Amino acid sequence: MKKDLHPKNYRLVVFQDLNNNQTYLTRSTVATDETIKLDGTEYPLVKVHITGSSHPFYTGEERVLDIEGRVDKFKARAEAAAAAKEARIAAAKKQSSRAAAKAAKAADTKSAE
Repeated sequence: MKKDLHPKNYRLVVFQDLNNNQTYLTRSTVATDETIKLDGTEYPLVKVHITGSSHPFYTGEERVLDIEGRVDKFKARAEAAAAAKEARIAAAKKQSSRAAAKAAKAADTKSAE
């Protein structure tokens, strides 16, 4: 086996969940500058955003991430796209009718000369 493959600096470290301030004391090699006093002893502190004590999968609680569902959002985007397409078609028709009117007016002025 290879020698000195695994790190030697394992020490007790406190991981703190930022959602519910739950703390876990475990051994780790993670580097951190913060410390916390726990049970009268000072330990290095690592703050994490989510742990098993706050993750919805482990707690069983559902969190509503958005008010509208995916289907509602899709339908709203589809309606907005259809409205934008209609607006582009109407603008193109208006522009072509203006061009036709301008060409007809130019033809009338040429024939009047």
